[in-house]
Amino acid sequence: MLHSTTPRVRAAARPITWSPSITLVPTRFCFNTCGYCSFRRPPDPAGPLADALSDSAAQALLEARPEAAEVLLLSGEVAPQSPQRRAWFQRLLALCRLAWSQGRLPHTNAGPLSLAEMAALGRLNASMGLMLEGLGPAYDALHRHAPSKRLAVRLGQLDQAGRLGIPFTTGLLLGVGESHADRRAALELLAQLQRRWGHLQEVILQPFRPDGAAAVLLTAAEQADLLVTIAEARAILPPEVHLQLPPNLWPLEALPDALAAGIDDLGGIDSSDVINRAYPQPTPARLAAVLERAGFSLVPRLCVHPAWRHWLPPPIQRQAHRAEARLLASSSSGPRSPWP
Repeated sequence: MLHSTTPRVRAAARPITWSPSITLVPTRFCFNTCGYCSFRRPPDPAGPLADALSDSAAQALLEARPEAAEVLLLSGEVAPQSPQRRAWFQRLLALCRLAWSQGRLPHTNAGPLSLAEMAALGRLNASMGLMLEGLGPAYDALHRHAPSKRLAVRLGQLDQAGRLGIPFTTGLLLGVGESHADRRAALELLAQLQRRWGHLQEVILQPFRPDGAAAVLLTAAEQADLLVTIAEARAILPPEVHLQLPPNLWPLEALPDALAAGIDDLGGIDSSDVINRAYPQPTPARLAAVLERAGFSLVPRLCVHPAWRHWLPPPIQRQAHRAEARLLASSSSGPRSPWP
């Protein structure tokens, strides 16, 4: 990234972006059983949608986060052939429309989708996402009972999103026993997809952290190991791809080390993390202070990065323009903080 300098003025702080976000969980029921997941609930005998998020409950959550331009739909998965699949997908569409009606931008991450499903969501979402997670024996063991986590399925989804021209987020789950060679191989696959389609706006480099009573911050040795992968990712991936790190999963005072290694985005930040619940989100004010001391500036953005906005259908482009105007106005006047 270029640094702007002028005589008698020190170099401008390097911008680090983030998206003010609210997370809606359509359901936690999921037909996959991953060896590390604390988000999933097993499907209920009463039906996979017994815990479905209603419009009224979603509305209450949205009202609590008026400054959030991004509405992340993060859902457990219903099996493709399940009789509940249609109802689950209609719930996704309804929640996207609710977000849309409030001038927000939906970003859906709901597991593998058929071509028709992804295309329908693509007409309502400014961006979408699906983690690759990784490849190699460590992931194979963890995903033994997770059919939709097979590498061929995930790569097929990333390729399908490229063919549909949907700005997309993917990423790797790091620290589950994979080797550095496994990490590099996964990054090379993502680089190939990007060179083919150009749709990958972000790659998340997400450290695995145990949840609940086993929760613990990254050690210095773990940080050093991940810094190597961040630098390798920046070298392997095309330069337009943003590298993202969830800031609550990295010791805050050491976060500038990850930024110096190549991270340039902190993702969608809600007031809490619905997956990694034991790791509190830092407030934007605290994040900004830590970054400023290290020569970085914290800059809000939409869920779709500027370089991909022209990919969107005209109605979503217009929605993005309005949302960005509100975001910038809120940022310049000092946004309300939902954090205590």
